[in-house]
Amino acid sequence: MALIPYALTRPFLFGLDPEAAHDLTLGALARFQHTPLICTVSQTRVADPVTVAGLNFPNRIGLAAGLDKNGKCIDGLGAMGFGFIEVGTVTPLAQSGNPKPRMFRLPEARALINRLGFNNDGLDAFVRNVQRASFRRRGGILGLNIGKNAATPMERAVDDYLLCLDGVYPHADYVTVNISSPNTQNLRALQSDAALNALLSAVQERKTALAAKHGHSVPIFVKIAPDLDEAQVQVIAATLQHNGIDGVIATNTTIAREAVQGMTHGAELGGLSGSPVLAASNRVIAQLRAALGAKFPIIGVGGVMNAADAQAKVAAGADLVQIYTGFIYQGPELVTQAARALKKKP
Repeated sequence: MALIPYALTRPFLFGLDPEAAHDLTLGALARFQHTPLICTVSQTRVADPVTVAGLNFPNRIGLAAGLDKNGKCIDGLGAMGFGFIEVGTVTPLAQSGNPKPRMFRLPEARALINRLGFNNDGLDAFVRNVQRASFRRRGGILGLNIGKNAATPMERAVDDYLLCLDGVYPHADYVTVNISSPNTQNLRALQSDAALNALLSAVQERKTALAAKHGHSVPIFVKIAPDLDEAQVQVIAATLQHNGIDGVIATNTTIAREAVQGMTHGAELGGLSGSPVLAASNRVIAQLRAALGAKFPIIGVGGVMNAADAQAKVAAGADLVQIYTGFIYQGPELVTQAARALKKKP
């Protein structure tokens, strides 16, 4: 257990603007992650080894992409007991994202809305940060999440993904192709049949070349949205299998607002995360599992606020579970609680 319980710091952080609290927390973590002060947040990692997509995960609980977009805090976050961490989304060029304010808390719903828009320092800075981290050398699994620049026309989107894949491939345990953020205009159009097939075909061709160049194969995952009907999920599942993709992450944030209608900030544009997305995410996971079969790797994410929610993800068909908004609301204790709940009994 961390020396400083999150319950003591949360009131202060929740008294700040959400993005200011986020930046303050990550800035502090980046500064003290390689100092003795890391003991204030560190936790013993629950040992529950599992092999998924050929990778040996120390346990089944990971951090979802989006919290540490630039990969500056990998070791600090890794000290909190995660079996795996995913950082990004990174784009080829640095970009500031959407205008502020662009992040909103909805405590009544245990939710967040964000429209950050892939704000990040660009691929070169991202890779330098990843190279400095020791998380992988200490047994953790590191996923690197890639996307397109907002200014890149959709007809050139594949070029951005391939540039990012080239840059992150040597430093990743797995790479996630993010086609499901609602905050980059038209990005979700890449989930359609023809566009997805073209993108994944190009990614897989480049992966083959990179595997030959670097002497090892890095699994490719694709992150999809919860706002898909069953027919769309079926098409995506078939396209993933047709292109030899290694796994799927389900799901990103939702654009649905029924669960937060009438609440303060409930009508803000952007992606809604937290408790309201749990059911939709689990529905997509179950549909993917039915379509993909028992062995296809699925990482479940969306609405995990407690250990029971993590168990529900696995019951729906996920092999591994990621958290984000629950981590904001509950703190590092959630990592340990969820990992223990999922640990296989001898």
